[in-house]
Order: sequence, then C-alpha cells, then structure tokens
Amino acid sequence: MFLIAGCDGEPTMKEKVSLPLISDIPESTWQKLSQKKIYFGHQSVGDNIIDGINNIMENNNVIKLNIKKLDDVQTFNAPVFVHSYIGKNGDIDSKFNDFSQNIRGGIGDKVDIAFLKLCFWDIRKKTDVDVINVDEIFNQYKKTITGLQEQYPQTTFVHFTVPLMSHSNGIVDKIKRIVVSDNDDLDNIKRNELNRLIIQEYGGKEPLFDVALIESTLPDGRRMIFSKDGKDYYYLPDEYTNDGGHLNELARKHVAEQLLITLARLVNSN
Repeated sequence: MFLIAGCDGEPTMKEKVSLPLISDIPESTWQKLSQKKIYFGHQSVGDNIIDGINNIMENNNVIKLNIKKLDDVQTFNAPVFVHSYIGKNGDIDSKFNDFSQNIRGGIGDKVDIAFLKLCFWDIRKKTDVDVINVDEIFNQYKKTITGLQEQYPQTTFVHFTVPLMSHSNGIVDKIKRIVVSDNDDLDNIKRNELNRLIIQEYGGKEPLFDVALIESTLPDGRRMIFSKDGKDYYYLPDEYTNDGGHLNELARKHVAEQLLITLARLVNSN
C-alpha cells in the first residue's frame, strides 16, 4: 500500500506492511516443522534470531524445535535445528566457503532445509581494503547456492536478504550527511542494492526470507525509509537496536517470529 511519503528518515506512510502472525499457523504445521532437519549458518545477528526463537518457544508450547549448535554431522540423525558460526565478519568469501564446506562435509546428505545469512558488516560502501561491488557479491552468492542446489537437490535452500543498520536522525547527523560524502547512509544503500538483486532473482520463485523487510518494519506496519538522490532506502529503526546493528529483545522476537512463519509455510507447501 502506497500512501504519502515522509522525508529525512522519519517513519513514513509511503509503505505499510501487514505481517503474518504465529497464530495464523495451525498446530499441525508446527508439528511438521519440528520433524525437519534444518541448518543455519550465521554470525552475531544470527545469534539474536536464535535467542528470539528460544524466547518464543518459552511462551508457546506448540512450537517445539530442537535447537542445537553444530557439533558434527551425527547431530542430523534426528529432527533438529542446528546453527553455527560461518566465516568472519567483513570477509564474505570466508562465509560462503565455510557454509559450502559444512554442507559438503556431510550436512547436505542429511538436512531438509539450509540457509546462510550475511552480516550488516559484510556489506558496506568499502571495507578496509576494497570498495564493495554488490553485483560481484550477488554473483558469488548465486554461484555458491546454485552449486549446492545442483549437488543436493533434496535440500531446500532459503535465501536471506542482508540485515540493515540504523540511520541516525539528529540535527548533527543531518548536517554531517550534507558535508561528508562518505557516511553511514552509503553503507545502508549498498545493503539495499544487494537486497534488491536478491529479491529480483529469487522473490516469488524460490524460498526467500526478507530480513531487511522485517527489520525495517515497525510494529504498526510502517517501514523506516530515507531518501537519497530521489531513491528510497530502508533502515533499522532505533526501536529495534541498542548499538545500531544488533537486535534488541523486541527485534529478536519480531524477526524470529517471521522466520518461524516462513519455515512453517515452507514445510506446509512441500
């Protein structure tokens, strides 16, 4: 739904999103999900999401996932939701390589669903050594996942967009954005650009979890948007973070709930 836009990063009514609820999913579907073998490769925001899932399960006894950290491939001999760190933040190659090695190291022969999530710190205007090229990163991601899909056709790979960071909106921040060409907004623009490529490639075609959509949507459905050069970009609201990037308690539950719903709908459609 498109209404009247705001500006300068204020919550706007330009887009309003209606997100599904845990209660929309029948108990039988949660039972079906609990019988799946799932692998999630991530870093710290992934920990935030796992914490959110655990918090939800503490207050909802219908959702019963066996969440474990990766030990070895034998962990997948029974239904389980396994997660592990992959690579190093800021080193995208290491994340793709670690995820691929884990899948090819035995997980791919056992798992039903697998996904990796990059970190907000992986996608910036430039790293310490190079300028980020989102087309190259997207092509690298696509090559990695396509290779795994071909090798493990029985495994469903879920695509993730990249998490966002906040957009400081004080008067000093607004002035800095005018006088300093290299600012934090340019990092979020790069994340948005990569996310658009991911959505364009996989949206409506293959399973996709739009982390950035969830992160930028307030509880009342409004999305956080800033504009630059006539284009709109999404960002993480201050209500969802204590440090500009990681998820606080409210956001952990918010994102985890939508991931659970996405997975539940996925298993129900198979």
